[in-house]
Amino acid sequence: MARTRTHTLAITDPAADVELAQRAHSGDGQAFLSIMQAHNQRLYRIARGVVRNDSEAEDVVQEAYVRAYAHLGSFRGGSSLGTWLSRIVINEALGRLRRGRRKAEMLGSIGSGQDATIIQFPVPAGVDDPERTMAQRQILHLVESATDNLPDIYRTVFVARVIEGLSMEETADLLGLRPETVKTRLHRARQLVRRQLHEQIGPVLLDAFPFAGRRCARLTAAVMQRLGLSI
Repeated sequence: MARTRTHTLAITDPAADVELAQRAHSGDGQAFLSIMQAHNQRLYRIARGVVRNDSEAEDVVQEAYVRAYAHLGSFRGGSSLGTWLSRIVINEALGRLRRGRRKAEMLGSIGSGQDATIIQFPVPAGVDDPERTMAQRQILHLVESATDNLPDIYRTVFVARVIEGLSMEETADLLGLRPETVKTRLHRARQLVRRQLHEQIGPVLLDAFPFAGRRCARLTAAVMQRLGLSI
């Protein structure tokens, strides 16, 4: 059975967000550490969805935190702290893409962008079946590649709505778009991802329910034992 990923957004207290930001702005290192620990994963995944490179995404988040720290005094709680930080990450990531494209154009290097690398998703604890683990990773690889191949305007919406689980309104607020635009772009992004997966998923699914290896040996041994047979 496929593992279902549930994503529940934390309900934040605006007053608590403002207080935490003020404490961090006044030099409270523990407060800023708490901010990072609460938002690292979400910010990284958003950055990764834009720049499509693991190490570049880390750089984006680091730079975004530096920028955020310098402007914590301006945070007034008009949106959640998570949304405020996400906007900074989005702007930093898109800025890097633009700078990278300008540099590529100046150098006259067509198609010189970095190849996307794959986020290594954690394997559920207790998994001891290497064949199934490999099949799961193959499918995740296809999903990640399909996401990476989306045009920028669709990918950012897809990452926010589908991967991060933001609502239509939160995504619109985060990206500065109208909800109708988010809906349209999400629909197109899903079509593109579905099309790419449809073209590639068949060969991978041949290994989705492997029978060789440990599973085969386990079943064979069980039948032999039940029948009282020996080799």
